[in-house]
Amino acid sequence: MLAKLGLGSLLVSTLLSVSGCGYHNDKEKYYLVAVNIQLPYWQAAASGIRRGAHEMGVQSQFSGPDSYDAQAEVQAFRQAVAAKPAGILISPADPKIMTPEIDRAIEQGVAVITVDSDAPLSKRLFYVGTNNLAAGELGARVAIRKTNGKGNFIAFTMPGQANLDERLDGYRKAFAAHPEMKIVQVVDIHGQPTAAFDAAEASLAKKGADKIDGYLCLEASAGKEVAEVMRRYKATDRVIVAFDTDQETLDAVRDGTIAATIAQKPATMTYIGTMMLDNLHHNLKESINRYWVNDPYAPVPAFVDTGVTLIDQSNLDDFIKARDAAAGNK
Repeated sequence: MLAKLGLGSLLVSTLLSVSGCGYHNDKEKYYLVAVNIQLPYWQAAASGIRRGAHEMGVQSQFSGPDSYDAQAEVQAFRQAVAAKPAGILISPADPKIMTPEIDRAIEQGVAVITVDSDAPLSKRLFYVGTNNLAAGELGARVAIRKTNGKGNFIAFTMPGQANLDERLDGYRKAFAAHPEMKIVQVVDIHGQPTAAFDAAEASLAKKGADKIDGYLCLEASAGKEVAEVMRRYKATDRVIVAFDTDQETLDAVRDGTIAATIAQKPATMTYIGTMMLDNLHHNLKESINRYWVNDPYAPVPAFVDTGVTLIDQSNLDDFIKARDAAAGNK
């Protein structure tokens, strides 16, 4: 089964078509800042900004902590701003503490676009990434179908991270039409995958009306941990819906431990984001220091949806072929 969500391609193509209008020099530099940057997801994202920079003949840098550390991300962002770059892509781990940092960067004339996760109350120019509410609803439809509309679920997330909160809202919105679909526990994994393993393992002791029927993994690391628990204890009567496409997650989709995973487009996010930053850097004549999201005449969108694809056993091989072909063309 193949399901896709996406919009805004015409607007994006229009912006990209003029991204080369300005003069480039090899001193121009674009930054990508995130947390957990060693994850395969973020390595894929890094390939997008590198591709864009290579095509334009400019520099790029990917920075941030290897762990889930929002304060360390703030420091990495400050260092990027201090370098006076042509623009910054940021995935805020904690939008509350990142919002004033983004606003200060904008006030200094440094263009900032959020990718993957948003800080919607900041002066960021716009957001490029997944429609996370819709992605949560997509995952919920899998859970509903696999349990015939009745079950207790545990969700694994990191509360306060905007993209994950929106995914959880999407699940809850879809479950609202099915009163017997219940999220009975929300586990904060604190950026530590072992927290998902431990919570899933503990959940196996619940029996009867309290039995856990499924697991909703809202970020990249939890799905494979929960899958390992199910394999270890030979628990085959539970549904796992995962997020993202690292190899262990895909292996668990192949063997049926994970029912489906939701594939995002991190390289697309950062490639599009870099090209848009470049277009603004060379062609925008007006000040960026305002809340463009509230301006009906803003020269940019508030949100560019890069889309998602639902991966299950029926289209796993097609996804892997497409992924490998894209990697070979880099």
